[in-house]
Amino acid sequence: MIQPAPDEQDRLNALKSYAILDTPRETDFDQLARLAAQVCQTPIAKITFVDERRQWFKASVGLDMAWTDRAIAFCAHAIAGTELFLVADACDDPRFAHNPLVTGETGIRFYAGMPLVSPDGFALGTVSVIDRVPRTLTAAQTAALSTLARQVMVVLEYRRLVGSVTDDSARTQSELERDKLYKEKMQLLAFTGEGIWGVDSSGRCTFASEAAARMLGYAVHEMVGKSMHELTHYQHANGDPYPVHDCPIYQTSHTGRPCQRDDEVFWRKNGSAFPVRYLTYPVVESGSIVGSVVTFTDITQRKAAENEIRHLVFYDSLTGLPNRQLLLDRLQHALAVCVRSRSTGALLFIDLDNFKTLNDTLGHEQGDQLLRQVSARLVASVRNSDTVARLGGDEFVVMVEDLAPNAHEAASEARCVGEQLLAALNLPYLLGGSAHFSSPSIGITLFNAQDADVGEQLKRGDLAMYQAKAAGRNTLRFFDPDMQTAITTRAALEADMRHGLERNEFLLHYQPQVDANGDPTGAEALVRWRHPRRGLVSPAEFIPLAEETGLILPLGQWVLESACTRLASWGARPETAGLNMAVNVSARQFRHPDFVRQVLAVLERTGANPRRLKLELTEGLLIDNVEETIAKMIALKAQGVGFSLDDFGTGYSSLAYLKRLPLDQLKIDQSFVRDVLAGGNDATIARTIITLGQSLGLAVIAEGVETEAQRDFLAHHHCDAFQGYLFSRPLPADLIDAFMGARAGRHPSPDPGVGCSTDTGDPGVPPAR
Repeated sequence: MIQPAPDEQDRLNALKSYAILDTPRETDFDQLARLAAQVCQTPIAKITFVDERRQWFKASVGLDMAWTDRAIAFCAHAIAGTELFLVADACDDPRFAHNPLVTGETGIRFYAGMPLVSPDGFALGTVSVIDRVPRTLTAAQTAALSTLARQVMVVLEYRRLVGSVTDDSARTQSELERDKLYKEKMQLLAFTGEGIWGVDSSGRCTFASEAAARMLGYAVHEMVGKSMHELTHYQHANGDPYPVHDCPIYQTSHTGRPCQRDDEVFWRKNGSAFPVRYLTYPVVESGSIVGSVVTFTDITQRKAAENEIRHLVFYDSLTGLPNRQLLLDRLQHALAVCVRSRSTGALLFIDLDNFKTLNDTLGHEQGDQLLRQVSARLVASVRNSDTVARLGGDEFVVMVEDLAPNAHEAASEARCVGEQLLAALNLPYLLGGSAHFSSPSIGITLFNAQDADVGEQLKRGDLAMYQAKAAGRNTLRFFDPDMQTAITTRAALEADMRHGLERNEFLLHYQPQVDANGDPTGAEALVRWRHPRRGLVSPAEFIPLAEETGLILPLGQWVLESACTRLASWGARPETAGLNMAVNVSARQFRHPDFVRQVLAVLERTGANPRRLKLELTEGLLIDNVEETIAKMIALKAQGVGFSLDDFGTGYSSLAYLKRLPLDQLKIDQSFVRDVLAGGNDATIARTIITLGQSLGLAVIAEGVETEAQRDFLAHHHCDAFQGYLFSRPLPADLIDAFMGARAGRHPSPDPGVGCSTDTGDPGVPPAR
């Protein structure tokens, strides 16, 4: 616990003067705590006051505690100053690392507390936000927290003022003369800056404080004797008349019922309005109501603070557009309108094509500038009644309402809007003094009375946008219900894959690879999935999903382990000891930081000969992180592991990189082999790959060989090895051993660099990557 400051007793006296400790919950404080959590995006927010022995929670969001001991309170540190007290990670802070609020069930990792400073400079407590993960606050969030702290003090001061006036009135009415009471109250209100006036039963002013006269733009003598309703309360904020009999101040002077209004307007002498919070309570003499007293506060600053906070909560700080939360609110309202009016609306999801590339090449500052220009063009391209929102990153949404009731007409109108947006966003952008171009992909979904689910609408728009991406970008697409079915099926397949890995439903088949004489040199391991209900699932269906979801990592590890176990068993038999095992490795798997260590660990566990293992890599690995790719290949090459470049000629290979890679083999893709006899480009490409391999000292294998004519053509041009249905389909484990045992013993391959590949053996079925 930190030591109290020398003026601690004065601070405690200031705190007690507010009579706030151990009071019931109050709406004002609860709302401010919720705003703090919303603005700072934390699960926990508190308004606390610190007395001699504890921190007591006046308002709390996300933490069900009434108080904690001051000795362990973060707020006890925060009140030592008047600026933000921030702990980014309590576990790394020696002041809090062993605090039970950190190590116990509460699990605090992040704390930010803005002191609540009284007018005389004492920190009474804090507005604080808390999270159970390390983090920090943005500059905007810090400013908002400071604004909220000032607002808490405004509420606290008002609470003290109103309580003092009301309590004193009840206590002194039978003890003091009315004039003395009014004088005391006016002195108090003049000191605190509050306004006060009194009226008789006819509504005429009997007295007014200097503060009230100043805020209303009158001299005190101009107010006394005048109808206060006619002077300051004669119309609503929108200019509509405010009948005197509806006025709470007039009603109180006749019914005796006090009334509080938190947000109305009073009118100044010059005709301008300002927002106020006021309380009116009756004045009673000899048991009869003779008038009422009004106390009021100018809440212009509070309203400005609320607007600032609302902007932080509901608007994007970069573009000033509505954010996701405000879009959801407006969409919910729009759907409700559709139900009532049977109207139609549309959501247009907009994603900028290749924005990441621009951001990475030009820098985030230029990227932000582009986003601002995009937002301005979107707003300028639609009606004022339409909503343009930024979801985050380079994703925007335009919500258009009041379209034609007929679905076809509504779709036509929505398409027109989409085409206008496409045209506007395709115009050049001026970034850093130079012209740059960017295009969008736009997905459109319509909504009407039958579509009452906000989440479903967002999902449909997102799916339509991705359909536009898949169609080549810089275009628009409407939501297709078939897409939803595909997504649902995909989610089910992903769940089944996870269960399949746990239940050992995957298995390996092996497709033999042969040399120019037709003798086996090895096999490629191909993963298969025996689904309990669907039977064998095509790799073309589950491998891409495994790549997207990250399941390729555990699946690829299992394939490598199983294939090496088979390779080790071959090595133990003289007739198969010279065979190679080819295993596909996905780009995601290869780029894992521990990939080299994982491969070597598998080889050690299984006892497989690393010189007989060939890892098949795709050309996609050459696009990014080439130096890292080469380093990993060299590390494994040093242990004897070989490499084959799969599907060569279909990707983005660069000869400059190719000559640097420690490869052993190139594989001619089956798409070229299929039409190699047609005499066109496929034959030319196949011959070129063979020649290139020879010039680089690399073996070449052709996959997808199905006919003698194809094999003869490739062999005539000196292709080293072959794989395909002509020689064998992929075989399960028991049959591959028999196949290899019967044939491999005749001509065991002395060259571990020949014959490793990744063909699935099935036309149109991609290998397991």
